[in-house]
Amino acid sequence: MGAQPTVAVIGAGAAGLATLKALADVGVPAVCFETADRVGGLWVYEAPGSPAYRTLHLNTSKARTQFADHPMPAHWPDYPDHARVAGWLIDYADRFGLHEAVRLRHTVDRVVREPDGRWTVHADGPDGPLDVTVDAVVVANGHNRVPKPPTPGPPGTSTAKQLHSHAYRGPEQLAGLRVLVVGGGNSAMDIAVDASYAARRTLLSLRRGVWVVPKHLLGRPSDTLNGALARRLPWRLRQRITQRMLAATVGPPARYGLPAPTHGFLQDHPTLSDGLLSRLTHGEIEPRPGLAGFDGEHVTFTDGSTDEIDLVIWCTGYRVEIPFLDPALLGDGADTLALYRHVFHLDAPGLAFVGLMQSTGAAFPLVEAQAKLVAAQLSGRYALPEPHRQRAACRAELRAATARWGQRRPAMRVDFDAYLAELGRELAAGTRRARATGATA
Repeated sequence: MGAQPTVAVIGAGAAGLATLKALADVGVPAVCFETADRVGGLWVYEAPGSPAYRTLHLNTSKARTQFADHPMPAHWPDYPDHARVAGWLIDYADRFGLHEAVRLRHTVDRVVREPDGRWTVHADGPDGPLDVTVDAVVVANGHNRVPKPPTPGPPGTSTAKQLHSHAYRGPEQLAGLRVLVVGGGNSAMDIAVDASYAARRTLLSLRRGVWVVPKHLLGRPSDTLNGALARRLPWRLRQRITQRMLAATVGPPARYGLPAPTHGFLQDHPTLSDGLLSRLTHGEIEPRPGLAGFDGEHVTFTDGSTDEIDLVIWCTGYRVEIPFLDPALLGDGADTLALYRHVFHLDAPGLAFVGLMQSTGAAFPLVEAQAKLVAAQLSGRYALPEPHRQRAACRAELRAATARWGQRRPAMRVDFDAYLAELGRELAAGTRRARATGATA
C-alpha cells in the first residue's frame, strides 16, 4: 500500500479512479474501497448490481467523454460500447498505477467524523471488517445504483411482469413479448429500440416530451457541435440555434407521434438516439402518452386508449442515496445537498464529493476536473474561500439552476461546458488564495 493513506476514496469507477490519479499526482497517499471485484464502476457489465446492459454504448461522443489525461483511442468509433469503456478505465488504472490503492470487494457501511475532525471509514471485505482513519474522505460511488420506481405508481393491478431498467440485461429478455417501455431517457430509448427487434410488439410511454437528438448531425457527433458553440455563446442562444437545427434536420416531435418537449433544449438532459426515430417511422415502436392505470394484462393511457401487455420496463431513474454517511450531513437528501462548486461540503471540512451531479453532457471530464480540485485542496495548493462566500456561491448557483431546470434536482445540475470552465477558474482562484496566505505546499 505504500505510505499510510491520509485520504479514503469510496468507489473505483471513473470518479474514484480520477480522484486516485489526481491525489497521486500531488503526492497525497490514498486508499480506495470498491464493492466490485474490479475497477470500472457501472461500466463493468459483468459486475453484480451493474446497471449496464448488453447493448449499452456511450451517449456522448468519445471526444467529449474522454479524460484529458487519458484519451480514448483514435481508431475507436464515435460512441464506444460498454466493454470498450470498461477496458479503457482498467487501462487508465494500469497506466497510472492505481490498482495498488484499491481494495476490491470492500463495501463501506459507515463513515464517522471523529471529535478531532478526522474520519473513520468502516468497511466489510473478504477478510472481515476493516477500519481506516484518515484526514479526508472523497465520496465517488456514483448515484445510479438504487432504482427509483414510479411514485406514485399507476392505479390498478397488472398481471404483466414488471422490472426496472436496472434489471435489464439484453434483448433476450424481451423476445416474443408485448413490451411497454416507460420513460424518456437514454436507457428508455435504447431498450425500446432493442425491443423493436426482439419483442412481439413495442410500446413507448412518455408522460412529457423530451428532446431526441440523433447521435450525428451535419456529419459530426452532435454533442461536438454544441461544444463548439459553447465556447462562444451563452446557453440561451445555443438553445435557440440547436432547436432550429433539430427542427430543420429531424422535424417536430409530433411527426413521430411524440409529445412536444415541455422544456427548452439544454433545460433537461437530452436523449441521444439514432435508432428511435427510425423505428418509430417504421411502426416498430408505437408511441403512447402517460400511463393512467392497470387492469390485469390491460394498460390504459391518459388519452383513454388501452393495450394488452406482457412486460413493463420502468425507465424511471435512480434514487440518490449515500447510506454510509450520517443523515445529518446530507440535510434533506443527497440530491438537494449544497456543495461548494458541487464538490466541497459546507459544514464538514475534509468531506468532498466527486461525481455528485447531473451534467448536460458527459461526466468523465467533469469528474476529472473535480478530482484535480480536491487533490489541490488536500495538498495545500488550493484554498477554499471564506465560508460565507462559499454559501453565497451555492445560493446563487441554486437560483440559476432552478430558473433553468425548475425543481428537477437543481442542486445537482450543471452545464457541461460552463461548469468545466468554472472549475478551471476556481482552481486558479484557489491557487492564488493559497499563495496569498502562504499555504501552498
